Amino acid sequence: MHCIVTAGPTYEPIDQVRRLTNHSTGQLGTSLAKRLADDGHEVTLLRGRSATHTEMPEGVGFQQFTTTADLAEKLERLARAEPGAGAVFHAAAVSDFAVGQIFRRADDGQLKPLNTGKLSTRDGDLLLELKPTPKIIASLREWFAEALLVGWKYEVDGDRDSALGQGQTQIVENQTNGCVVNGPAYGNGFGWLGSKGQAEQLAGQAELFAKLAGLAK
Repeated sequence: MHCIVTAGPTYEPIDQVRRLTNHSTGQLGTSLAKRLADDGHEVTLLRGRSATHTEMPEGVGFQQFTTTADLAEKLERLARAEPGAGAVFHAAAVSDFAVGQIFRRADDGQLKPLNTGKLSTRDGDLLLELKPTPKIIASLREWFAEALLVGWKYEVDGDRDSALGQGQTQIVENQTNGCVVNGPAYGNGFGWLGSKGQAEQLAGQAELFAKLAGLAK
């Protein structure tokens, strides 16, 4: 089976030298790709260029992505090139926001847009407009119509039940086959949600990889 794994962070440029990104290392997705390859699958790993985990698993096809739009373009291109892809494990930490306009507050209190290659401290306090990025997971079923689709839901606020609820919403809204839930709201380990809403607690990455590898049949 051809398995596609996304891993690590996207980034969105603020100016030509600064970026908006997140803390994802890319380790989990990379290790999952290695496990799937070890099980005999053809694997393509798409990993964020700014991921700090840089292991290159043997026998795994590799592509790097930068922005959310770049990752979406690469996935759509893969879908056209590999229409028979059997599974997509979307573990990448995709930025929820991209930078819109940047404003400087003038002496009269009015907000003045800035258009410059590098922001300067001489401009004083700045205001950054954040615009929601398109949800890549919402397009996966269109691109990979017959594939097993697994998403991730990393939740910070709330408790375990609310995190699992967010995961279930992701499955329903995006027609995926399952969701991995983790983060401070969930607590230790990982939660696995199948498409029928059943929840399963997985203690660590070894148990998670065994579960996901078992789906790739």
